[in-house]
Amino acid sequence: MSTPETTAARSRLLPMRARDPHEPGRTASTLELFFDLVFVVAVSTAAVQLHHALTEGHVGGGLAAYGMVFFAIWWAWMNFTWFATSFDTDDWLYRVLTVVQMAGVLVLAAGIEPVFVDGDFTVVIAGYVVMRVAMIVQWLRASGTAGPTRGATRAYAAGIAVVQVCWLALLVLPEAVQGVAWVVLAAAELAVPVVAETRGRTPWHPHHITERYGLFTLILLGESLLASSNAIIEALHDEQDLGSLISVAVVTVVVTAALWWIYFWPPHHRALGEEARLSRSLRYGYVHYFVFAAAGAFSAGIEVEIDALTGHTALSDVGASFTVTIPIAVFVLGIWWIAIRDNADRVVNTVVPVGALLVLCDPVVPIPVTLTAVIMVAIVVVLVLHPPLSAPRPLRGARRREPGAPASRGGSS
Repeated sequence: MSTPETTAARSRLLPMRARDPHEPGRTASTLELFFDLVFVVAVSTAAVQLHHALTEGHVGGGLAAYGMVFFAIWWAWMNFTWFATSFDTDDWLYRVLTVVQMAGVLVLAAGIEPVFVDGDFTVVIAGYVVMRVAMIVQWLRASGTAGPTRGATRAYAAGIAVVQVCWLALLVLPEAVQGVAWVVLAAAELAVPVVAETRGRTPWHPHHITERYGLFTLILLGESLLASSNAIIEALHDEQDLGSLISVAVVTVVVTAALWWIYFWPPHHRALGEEARLSRSLRYGYVHYFVFAAAGAFSAGIEVEIDALTGHTALSDVGASFTVTIPIAVFVLGIWWIAIRDNADRVVNTVVPVGALLVLCDPVVPIPVTLTAVIMVAIVVVLVLHPPLSAPRPLRGARRREPGAPASRGGSS
């Protein structure tokens, strides 16, 4: 009589059992790094379209389209990341399904422009569903050998499947109600991990998962460095605004470096914790939507600032500056909330959020982004003088996990 193990051996597949959350030396695989490459395309496309929308003065519509598109990008990336930390086997079927998800990302990226221009979500939803169907197959495969987490794996598969049917149904709804339906379905996506994890906790590796988030942050910050390069290129073609454009390029590098410093200052694995509750891992995973979206929007804001200096935008100088400062403030406040505040002393917990709010005063300064750069450097100086606490502060109401109890996790659907 054949068993799942013997069947898998004949097909050159590995049993998809839950991985050890304390596995030593667990790092991102080359497949995960390869997977991230397609998101460079999607994020870049979304940032470019946001830049165009803001420059043309379509602020409300541009931000709404960006928020919707970026949700699809972020959620697809995060779902794969949390699944991989739990069940990565790196056999041929796992790799093929991952490549299918990558293809879905490219389809999604191709549909971003129609969302911004015509409000047409057809291609974006098609690419998104391709990614999610591949994820359903992964969860169903994991359910065969998941052991005590089988209930959770089946709940994930069922929940994702139901929501994907609803996404396809959204395409036939009247345009007037599609926005409301989108919000409802996004909430349903977010609810799947919350419900599934009550059926049996799936494990996660805190160092691995936070490394993955850090790598995606680097991708997003790289978009800002590209914007800085574009400022220099523009300056070489516009001698009239040479000084202002070069200053924007320099300040962008300074601010981007500061954002990198702030993000990686706290030990992120502590933000999750070896004994974290589901609520804590959900907070870390879900709040990163705003952190990631802000990082992507920052690069678009720099491009808008360049347009403002060269007279190619419908926005006022103050409005253009806000496209830079608001993403920075959101990014810093988000990281402070999920990773810094529980690992910092009173000085850091005062300077970081106050500094983020002061960044919003930058638009009243005659020289673009200069006050922001000064504030960001000041925050970094404080972080250097006040290293993270040797032990994180316990969350209010946190309970000690009993020996042998599985660690909770969230955000993997």
